[in-house]
Amino acid sequence: MKRKLQIEVPGGEDTVLLHTCCAPCSSAIVEALTDNGIRPVIYYCNPNIYPEREYLMRKDECTRYARSLGLEIVDADYDHAQWLTAMKGLENEPERGARCLKCFRYRLERAAGYAHEHGLKVVTTTLASSRWKSLDQINEAGRYAAGLFPDVVWWDRNWRKGGLQERRSQIIKEYCFYNQQYCGCEFSMRFLSRSIEKEDGQQAWPGPSPSDL
Repeated sequence: MKRKLQIEVPGGEDTVLLHTCCAPCSSAIVEALTDNGIRPVIYYCNPNIYPEREYLMRKDECTRYARSLGLEIVDADYDHAQWLTAMKGLENEPERGARCLKCFRYRLERAAGYAHEHGLKVVTTTLASSRWKSLDQINEAGRYAAGLFPDVVWWDRNWRKGGLQERRSQIIKEYCFYNQQYCGCEFSMRFLSRSIEKEDGQQAWPGPSPSDL
């Protein structure tokens, strides 16, 4: 029997905008929210993902999960060219470097803008569930994004705790989710494996090279 994680949303809100990067990362978070009577509006905004077929595959899995639970999913525009322009000059940054921070800000600013436009007061992200990401960077980007809109609050919850990682693994198996093998952008293919392996001293999350795609 799965353990129910007690969750309280800032301001006692019962609806949150959940920026979602993929179905595996969102799975246990969405379940924990709904178990606590909190309705997540799933906001899929990931123009960093390359190539487009990879983006569509991840989006389709998020959509499948959302619909199975009767939840709303918002499909933001995919404009990888615009994202590349925003990242110009940061192509050779390592993972967890300046490019990642700017990418988080880019996506979360759009999430906060959507929340502002649709009367949603609290924003959080499934990016905070991945050990491959820097929580400090994610929260810095989230605070920046929410700070642009006076009626939006950034919820800096650490989604790696409370048994969510274990439950995530179970849900992935239950739904037979596609579980991607690299972060998302073409630059992460180059840098993720060696940067994490060097930092953690263990087997890294392997990713294909651009030529493989």
